[in-house]
Parts: sequence; C-alpha cells; structure tokens
Amino acid sequence: MTISTTTIKNSYSGNGSTTSFNYTFKIADDDEIQVIIRSSTGTETVKTKTTHYTVAGVGNANGGSITFTTGNTPTATETVVLRRSTPQTQGLDLIENDPMPADNIETAYDKLTAISQELQEQVDRSIKISRTNTMTSTEFTTSATDRATKVLSFDSSGELAVTQELGTFRGNWAASTAYAVRDLVKDTSTNNIFIVTEAHTSSGSQPLTSNANSAKYTLIVDAATATTQATNAASSATAAASSATTATTKASEASTSASNAASSATAAASSATSASSSASTATTKASEASTSATNAASSATAAAASASQAAASANFEVVGDTTPQLGGNLDTNDKEIVTVSNRDLVLAPNGTGAVEIKGNTNSGKLLFNCEQNTHHVSLQAPAHSAFAGNVAFTLPTSTGSNGQALVTNGSGVLSFANISETKPTVADVSQTIAPATATTINITGTNFVSIPIVEFINGSTGAITSSNTVSFTNATTLSVNVTLASGNYFVRIENPDGNAARSTNNILTASTAPSFSTAAGSLGSIAGNFSGTVATIAGSSDSTIAFSETTNVLTNASQANCTLNSSTGAITTSDFGGSSVTPTTYNFTIRITDAEGQTADRSFSLTSSFGATGGAQFN
Repeated sequence: MTISTTTIKNSYSGNGSTTSFNYTFKIADDDEIQVIIRSSTGTETVKTKTTHYTVAGVGNANGGSITFTTGNTPTATETVVLRRSTPQTQGLDLIENDPMPADNIETAYDKLTAISQELQEQVDRSIKISRTNTMTSTEFTTSATDRATKVLSFDSSGELAVTQELGTFRGNWAASTAYAVRDLVKDTSTNNIFIVTEAHTSSGSQPLTSNANSAKYTLIVDAATATTQATNAASSATAAASSATTATTKASEASTSASNAASSATAAASSATSASSSASTATTKASEASTSATNAASSATAAAASASQAAASANFEVVGDTTPQLGGNLDTNDKEIVTVSNRDLVLAPNGTGAVEIKGNTNSGKLLFNCEQNTHHVSLQAPAHSAFAGNVAFTLPTSTGSNGQALVTNGSGVLSFANISETKPTVADVSQTIAPATATTINITGTNFVSIPIVEFINGSTGAITSSNTVSFTNATTLSVNVTLASGNYFVRIENPDGNAARSTNNILTASTAPSFSTAAGSLGSIAGNFSGTVATIAGSSDSTIAFSETTNVLTNASQANCTLNSSTGAITTSDFGGSSVTPTTYNFTIRITDAEGQTADRSFSLTSSFGATGGAQFN
C-alpha cells in the first residue's frame, strides 16, 4: 500500500490516569515506534517496549496504539511523544531473472519513504538559513580545545565564528540610555554585572533588581554576594586557627590516659592460672560411667532367656502371655480375627516397619465389604510386569471441599483440588480497522493453543466471519488477518481441544477513519477585533464526528480568542485576537474524532490584520 500521510509523530499530555495513546502512522514492526516521556523541566526519557509499554496495530495503515504498563502511567506534568523510528537498513534482495513481486518492491519503497520522512522531521527541527538566504560556508574549523568556553556567533560577513565575547560592555548603567539585547552594564550601587535580555530605553534608578525594568536584565556577575562571602571566609579562618590550638592540648591529655590502661592489663594475666586446676576433676568422673555400662549388658542376657521359655508355651493359651511370639507362619484355618465391643483391630509396625499385603499368584489386594458382606470395593496392586519401580502415595492432610478431586503433585503427594477445563480467554482490548480491507491485528488473552479457530461475531446481526489466517505467537498472543464489513464485533477463540471463549464486549470495530474536506493551511486573514463566524472546517466519517483543538492557540483567550463548535466545525469569535493589536498568524491543529474513537489531525492558520502594520488599536 502507499504512504499517504507525512505524519510520523504524535504528542499528548498525560493526566495520571490515561494509559493508552494512539499513533496515526503505519509501522511495520512494534520496534519501529519510539516512546518518549518529556518532563515539565524538559528532560526527555526514551521508554522500553514491554517493560514500560506494549504496542498494538502493527501494519495498520491508520496506525494503532501504545498502552503503558502498570506503574508507568504518564503524570499530569508529563508529555507523551510517539515517534516512528524506522531501521535504516535495506532488506530487499533482488536476484537476477527471479520474479519481482509488487508487494516486496512497494514495501521497500514504503520503507525508503518512511526513512525520508523521519530525516525530514529531524531537518525541520534543525537550525538552518531560509531558502532565499545565503551563507558562504556553514562549517567552522576551530578545534574542540579552542572552542571550549566560547560562544557560537556570526562574524562581520555573517559567517559562522567561534568567539569569546558574551556581549557588548556598555559601562556603568545610566538612565535614558537605549540598550540592546546582550549589552552588559554595571550596577554601581552593588558592583553587580547584568546582561540586557530585551531592548529598551532605561529609566528609574539603581539597584537594577528593584528597577521598573528589572525583568529586562539578567544577573551574570554577583559581586555583592561575592564580597559578603569573602568577609565570612576571613572570619572562619580566624576561628579555625583558634580550634587548632585547643586540639594540641587535648592530644597531650590522651597520652596520659593510655599509660594508665597498660597497668590494668598486667593484673588481668594472673587470674588465668586458677582456671587450669578444675580440668583434673572431670577425668575421674568419666571412669565411673564406664563401670555402669558393663552392668547393663548382663541384664540384657537374662531377658533373652525368659523369652525362650515363653515360646515353649505358644501351643497352648496365650491370654496370660504378655509377650506372645510366632515360631512359624500363622494359618487362620478358615477362621477370622475378630474384635468385640466395637473395639478397633490395631496393627502397629515398629519404627519404619509397614503393614504389607503380599501377592501370590495374583497381586496383593484389599477388600472393603458392605455391612452384609455381599458387596465390596477392592484396592489391588498392578501386575508385576507393569511396574517400573515402587510407587508411594502420601494421603492429603484434609478432606477437601465439595466437588474437588484427588490429584498428585507428580511425586505421589496427594491433595484435593478443583478440576476444571482450561479454556482460553480474550482480553477486552478494543481495536478499530478499516472495513472491507484485509487487516492483520494482534489478539491477546490467555491459554491459546496452536492453532485455534478465530471468529468475529457481529454484535448487531450475529453474523459470523472467519479469519483469513491465524498465526500463533504464544499462549497469550495471536496474529490474525481478517476482512470485515462495517460494524462492531465480538471475538471468539476455539482451541483444537474444543475449549472456547468469547470476548466480553464488542472489542473490534470495522470503521472508516474520519477525514477532512477542508484543505490544510491558511483559512484566511481576519480583521483584528472581528466578531462573528471566522471559518468552518468540514470533515466526514461513517459515524458521528466531533471537532476539537489539540493545540492551545485557537481557543486560547490570550491568543486567537475563538470558539470551536465541536459538532459543526464552525469557528466563531466575539473579539478576534483579543487584546492583540499586532498582525499575528495563529497556527493551530484541529482533530476529528469519530464514534469509534478514530482520529484525524490537520494543521491550519488564521492571520489577524490591522489598518497599519504594527499600529496600536484600542479594543
């Protein structure tokens, strides 16, 4: 496609809450836009993509938007500047006898045009001579060392020169003197030196800081303050000399204290000798403990003999045997081990021992019968051939909640968790595209799976339009190409597993961007102090449009002093130019915004005229 606009930069004022700002020019990649924040002091900071903002609308001929991330919203004292920045590289490789696709060549030409526009924008911000002016040479050869602390000026021939002179010294200040800009004068009441910042004829008296024309002078040498500081410095030097004498006396006193401390250290050494005699007593107590250990071993042998005697009685009654043991496998002989009086059957392995259900010809199994012993639930181990190793489960620490399922963490630790399908979501990020035009947009959300079905549902008719192509970027971003008729659309995403979701709102609008009918540039010359309709700016779109001023000139009471009708574009005034009596050209920018939030900006100017150029006039 062609590049039909020379706009490469948009500027907005922050307000502390707005996070999304539109750019009205095409970019081919989200790295081709530069986001700059300008502070109230003029400091400019280039922001970083992803860290500070995200980009939408890549490839859209009418531009798109950037959205600042959490914590990076521009404040009311900051200005947001969006500027296209195209890489100055050439990526088109034409091979002899190969086809030359028109799209490839047009894209390359578009890139060259974009770079040219960006270079022109830099040239427009440069200091340069006018088209009808002349200068023999715009270069100077003075070295960096020779240029240091100098100023750039023009010599007697109007050529560039590096000079030491700050201004023209006019001597002592005097009343009724015509001073020019950059004249230097001395205030004899304070000996301060001032530079003249506005041409005028002097009046009044000194000091200049309280003179009626004080705003037309700037202090460059503060001699009065320097004199006061010199006096203060002399006084400080005298006080310092006195402090030095006192310090010498204190050093002598410190030496005496050090000698006294050495005597105290000698007394501390004699106390250490007494501590060594206590160590001998501890050795005697250790010998007594060894004898007690030998006696305990003898008691253990006697206990083993008693156990052997108890085993001999096992074939008889075990009620009286408090430590019964088996001499072989226990066969229940088709009987059961039962309890009475609702007592529990307790199996108590010792230490790290476990209750083991062995397998035989079949894997080990536990049966849980109903109260009539006619039905059961069983737990059975897998067959030997199915095992890759031992399997261990750790039961949950709670009973969970209604509807939850038992899940494992992959290491055998079980817990209760809510089970639900992983459905995609579609973020409510509004976008506007041109109708009946194949356009590529980014759709963001979560849980996207390659490659989903993307459909667009007309919010008024319910008609469904499928995407032309879908490119899977990642689980949160899809690049989708679609052609839509005018209207508002929901976006529906369906993953390959059938899980689907639809945007909550109509987030995609197919709408023609607004345009101006009135040509840019001058709207004419209007008599100063005129009252009535100055001009009418016309524009159109496929929805209702509103007119507004993006500058602060046309509707500023201290400048053009006009009113802009937001519905009709009519510009009216009750006093064109306000209090101004000087012919002035007022440059301003008008914006058209349609119902979908699309905008178009155009620059205009109005010029005030008076009977005699520069003459005064009473309002």
